[in-house]
Amino acid sequence: MLDWLQPGITLAACENSSPLERIDTRLLLMQGLGLTRIQLITQSELVLDAEQLAIVQELFSRRIKGEPIAYILQEREFFGLNFHVTPAVLIPRPDTELLVELALQYAPANSRLLDMGTGSGAIAVAIAHQRPDLQVTALDVSPAALAVAQENARRHLPADKVEFFCSNWYTALTDKKFQTIVSNPPYIVENDAHLQQGDLRFEPVDALTDHADGLSAYRQIIGEAHLHLLADGWILLEHGYDQAEAVRDLLILARFTEVQSWRDLAGIERVSGGKLPALTAEQV
Repeated sequence: MLDWLQPGITLAACENSSPLERIDTRLLLMQGLGLTRIQLITQSELVLDAEQLAIVQELFSRRIKGEPIAYILQEREFFGLNFHVTPAVLIPRPDTELLVELALQYAPANSRLLDMGTGSGAIAVAIAHQRPDLQVTALDVSPAALAVAQENARRHLPADKVEFFCSNWYTALTDKKFQTIVSNPPYIVENDAHLQQGDLRFEPVDALTDHADGLSAYRQIIGEAHLHLLADGWILLEHGYDQAEAVRDLLILARFTEVQSWRDLAGIERVSGGKLPALTAEQV
């Protein structure tokens, strides 16, 4: 499939002959050859030497085999920021920007916010970047994911702006409490066909599925939230396209109030949440 990448090929011929989408082709050429977008245009007749050709062939081969462009480039834009990504973390997606927007809206000034299952740190870092007044804590069970998240925090934020914990959900938090909890946990049902399709084939499976019915993480996060969420605090949870009603039911069962769902730009109920009411005298 790389027969068109032969010695003597020019940048222009690479672009015109590539079977990939034009944007992918340009991004791979820029990455492999260290060129800017302008240089890609002004040096279109540049003939690739043997070393450059080998680099480009390797990058194009990876993409043609289906590897996500974000993993090849090791970068993905999210909420206006460029995030480092590796196969240890999910690739940040535009759908998740709704969760960030809601967190920015519902988190009180000068309060504490918890991001559970932070992965690349995209949610926590984007929130902290937009709201310097917040004290943001982020956790993940994967040390490799936390290393990526910490690198992204260093890239975009002052030192120690986000506090990180290696934790299986709330385990490492002891008695810490927050005004806002957000999470985009694993929610794909075990053995779902989508896990073997597209970019998902390359992403960390434990960050995609709970290896069960897709709701086990929500049961734990919601079920134990009262131990770490302050009265009148909000919990906001991203979920699958068909899980809004199930997540709302879990929130109602846990006695959250103002339970509702919010739609993404495609009109899909993508985030659900609720407020933890203050305890009554009878409940104390």
